[in-house]
Amino acid sequence: MLTGNVFVEITLVLLVAVVVAGVMRLLNQPLIIGYIATGILVSPYLLHIIRSIHEFETFAEIGVALLLFLVGLHLNPNSIRDVGKISLITGLGQVLFTSVIGFLISRLLGFDVITSVYIAIALTFSSTIIIMKLLSDKKDMDTLYGRIAIGFLIVQDLVAVLILIVISSLSIGGDPLIVMTEALIKGISLLIILYLVGKLLLPRITHGIAKSQEFLLFFSIAWCLIVASSFLLMGFSIEVGALLAGMALSMSPYRFEISSKLKPLRDFFILMFFVVLGSQLVFTNITEFILPVIIFSVFILIGNPLIVIILMGALGYTKRNGFMAGLTVAQISEFSLILIALGLSVGHLSAEIVSLVTFIGIITIAGSTYMIMYSNKIYPLISPYLSFFERKKKVNEKTFAKEEYDVILFGAHRIGREIIKSLEKKKRKFLVVDNNPDTTNLLESKKLNHMYGDLDDLELLDEIKVEKAKMVISTVPDTDHNLLLLSFLRNKNSDAISLIVAGHMREAKKLYEAGATYVIMPYTLGGKQTSSMIEKIGLNKKGFLKERKKHFDEIA
Repeated sequence: MLTGNVFVEITLVLLVAVVVAGVMRLLNQPLIIGYIATGILVSPYLLHIIRSIHEFETFAEIGVALLLFLVGLHLNPNSIRDVGKISLITGLGQVLFTSVIGFLISRLLGFDVITSVYIAIALTFSSTIIIMKLLSDKKDMDTLYGRIAIGFLIVQDLVAVLILIVISSLSIGGDPLIVMTEALIKGISLLIILYLVGKLLLPRITHGIAKSQEFLLFFSIAWCLIVASSFLLMGFSIEVGALLAGMALSMSPYRFEISSKLKPLRDFFILMFFVVLGSQLVFTNITEFILPVIIFSVFILIGNPLIVIILMGALGYTKRNGFMAGLTVAQISEFSLILIALGLSVGHLSAEIVSLVTFIGIITIAGSTYMIMYSNKIYPLISPYLSFFERKKKVNEKTFAKEEYDVILFGAHRIGREIIKSLEKKKRKFLVVDNNPDTTNLLESKKLNHMYGDLDDLELLDEIKVEKAKMVISTVPDTDHNLLLLSFLRNKNSDAISLIVAGHMREAKKLYEAGATYVIMPYTLGGKQTSSMIEKIGLNKKGFLKERKKHFDEIA
């Protein structure tokens, strides 16, 4: 027999995946859709290739762990602190509103109270794994909306874990309050241990083993799986453990090296996750629930993003950031399917409800994937209709807009902060434009000229008199927006010096072709700075330690 042997099954699955992925590339469709389609093709309903389901589930769990470990590697604690408040409020707010509205819709559709509660809770959770993969593919993980989205997805996962713990306790007759208290104590204990290990031991360990590339890679994988397994054994999820394992290593100077070496391994195992997800979808008795499936799917695809847009708008964020972050909650997650399966095992739900939620999952995962991948094209079409949700500008910002400036800087995050220091030293008259209200509040506290807004707002460009500036700098990592800015300058202020940030060579080439005076590439500049230090200091370790102290004082 061709199947029944794990090696042969993996070979056949990969063969199907390659063919489907090739079709997706030809049609210019997201690969995630191809992965899920592969899972459906190899499921018992069609080709029935996967029979060693437990082995494939293990591969899928490893893929999830590696994906979230790599996400954690790029989550600098300072970045978490910057978006912690908005992520917490938006995450909890979205869970609350979605569950309440979802419950009301369920009751109106005729479902009983218990079933309505389960459906409402299932609708609240978004897929961290899918969103992390899409943000990574779009290279948007370091954007403001990307960091906010990651933050509230983490909040959702923690809420989901608590709910799953409560339902699991009901299945064994435990007291939910006692179970939750025990889980809280365990969680705090694990966090304290992880913090101490990450602070005191990991820097020494990685420094000692970094000379061997193979050993560093081996240690990183072991660290990820050990922490993820520890959280699993203590009643939490693999996802949370792997993410925290990555965050513990995020301050390591070797994090980029670890990340680059793990990506190919991650991509293979994460394929298994999507294949398993597709293969386990249930397709029975769905004809009875066509209307509820459509109504719930529309609510998730439109209602959930709208809730996030409203919350972020109320907290002072631009409509674009609200829209982009909102799309990341336009689907249900694997937690939703686990929740419904638990409800079935406890006896609270029927198999038909499992089919209902499964089909909602298929529609919303596919729909949100397209929405996120093509969000930059969708946003301009609906942008005028979102202005209602955006906060009004502050009075003092209007006075800044009336003046003329030598330099206008878009984006005060990271690179922008260093540029501000240089402009202050040169005593140039400058204006900073940023779409993060926390950043503009900080600029206001420092009495720096600032405006709140997005780079793609043409009315804003007119309002702040970009056509009068001698230099325009953009540290915003969005090529489309930077191209729009260069087009504006080409038409209204061709004499201005334009300094634009790009993350990759192909983006830099586009910006140069569009008329950028100079394209800032952080990795290239970092290499030049390191080369300059080597030329200046040579092999004198004391010289590098002096530079180290200066750098540490700057980032502390």
